[in-house]
Amino acid sequence: MKVLYIAGRELRAAFTTTVGWIVLCGWLEITGLFWVLLVSNYAMESQNLVFNPYAGAYMNLTDYLLSPFFGNCAVILVMVVPALTMRTFSEEFANRSMELLATSPVSTAEIVLGKYLGVLGFVLILLGLTLQYPVSLLRWGSPDWGAIAGGYIGLLLLSSVLLAMGIWFSSLTKNQLVSLILTFVVALGLMVLEWGSRSPDDWMAQLSYMSHLSEVLQGAIRLSDLAYFGGGVVFFLLATHQRMESFRWS
Repeated sequence: MKVLYIAGRELRAAFTTTVGWIVLCGWLEITGLFWVLLVSNYAMESQNLVFNPYAGAYMNLTDYLLSPFFGNCAVILVMVVPALTMRTFSEEFANRSMELLATSPVSTAEIVLGKYLGVLGFVLILLGLTLQYPVSLLRWGSPDWGAIAGGYIGLLLLSSVLLAMGIWFSSLTKNQLVSLILTFVVALGLMVLEWGSRSPDDWMAQLSYMSHLSEVLQGAIRLSDLAYFGGGVVFFLLATHQRMESFRWS
């Protein structure tokens, strides 16, 4: 119950800050813009291929709309998550309320997990608001719901590990801007790491979350990909727990 209370407190706090509403409105505006552009491009390509007897084989909704949309959402999350996690612990340190929280009858694990679930809940709301886009495809045909499910599972896995990493950086400093920059730089670095890989199996590709995410977004959920994201979440949450334990007993 204490975990849920902290999570609810963190989620409510996101809606009482300017940053939370900027993230929410910005997310809807940018994802909506990408969706409109993708649909417009799909409509134009459909008109150009209307006399092509093989057009139906190439103009499928998954390849032209869903895959690019979820890929764009993944990139946007890399920018959104640092803004959500920067205040989780940094604000507590800056306001000196961390001392009160540390001396309260709440375990360190409950504090860390509660804050993590709070920001994760906010991301779930963001993802839920985009469901209107794939659902709108019912007007034109039958979308691949397996691809849609895979897309949202991939975005959830990506969000989970980035949020855990962002919370850890937030626990290292009382400066929210520093936390934001560190989270964004590392997240961006892990994303572009795949570009320097020579093959999908080398260490750079395996360390980058994009190589694992691309498989999930295509509907191929492998055990190695789940282990990558799950292991990342556990690692950063344990690192945050260790950091807060050190602070608690210092």
